[in-house]
Parts: sequence; C-alpha cells; structure tokens
Amino acid sequence: MSIQLVIAEKPSVARSIAGVIGADKKQDGYFEGNGYLVSWCIGHLVSLADAGAYDERFKKWRYDDLPILPQEWQYIIPDEKKKQFEVLRSLMERPDVDGLVCATDAGREGELIFRFVYQMAGCQKPFKRLWISSMEDAAIREGFANLKPGADYDNLYQSAL
Repeated sequence: MSIQLVIAEKPSVARSIAGVIGADKKQDGYFEGNGYLVSWCIGHLVSLADAGAYDERFKKWRYDDLPILPQEWQYIIPDEKKKQFEVLRSLMERPDVDGLVCATDAGREGELIFRFVYQMAGCQKPFKRLWISSMEDAAIREGFANLKPGADYDNLYQSAL
C-alpha cells in the first residue's frame, strides 16, 4: 500500500489538514488514515548552530571576531525538539511511504523549515508542495487537488537560505 507523508509546520495545521484528508487516527506525533500520515515540525525543528560550535573563542562574542562567516554552516536539532524530529525521520523511512507533501506555511520560511528537516533526515523520497493561504476545508481540498512538484519551489528554498 502506498502512503503519503504530509508535513505541516505546526500541530494545529496538521490537525486541520488531517481532518480534511481523512487521517483521523491520532498516533504519537502524527495522524494516520486514508492513505496519509500527517505530522508537523514544531516550527524550526532544525536550527543553525551557535557561533561557539564553530570555534570555542566564539562562545563569547567580541567585536574583533565579527563577522563570523563559517566555511560550511552547521545545523542542530534542539534537545526539546529531538523527539518530534525522530518521529518525522521514522515516518520518512517507513517502506510504505513512497512520497511526501510539504505542507509548511506558504513562503520562504516554510519552505526552509521543510527542506532542513528533509535533508537532516537524509530523505530522498519525492515530494510535492501544498500551497494554500487559508485553512478552510475547501482551500485544503483544492490545494491537495493541485499539488506541485517540490522542485518547482527550489528557487524559493534558495532565497530562504
């Protein structure tokens, strides 16, 4: 059986989407049903590492050290968000999940939130983008009827970076 994993930005949005698409079984960190798993990111689930992660001397900022421009950015999952990240990672790794739906907020920040989680989890499964500006049931249904390939939003992600 083929299942789609829908990832929203916050639990309240996931709950609304799940209600509309028939994912009515509440699990630990997600909803399930009707061929869907619906979960959430709790906002910025993956964050930029603090300056001190790059070099001990940056733990206390000094004017002479600014700007701090690392060669490669480091990302972390804050301790209080690790449980939800692991829920998402395990859902992405399920063999019956053959695709994802990015249902984070429509905009650069929402795109960034999804992509960071997707990349940090090492996911390679295809994904589509839900682009809605209303949480009305009709808007959610219309959005799911008009999902776009995730690659259509690569430039939005790049602008967010």
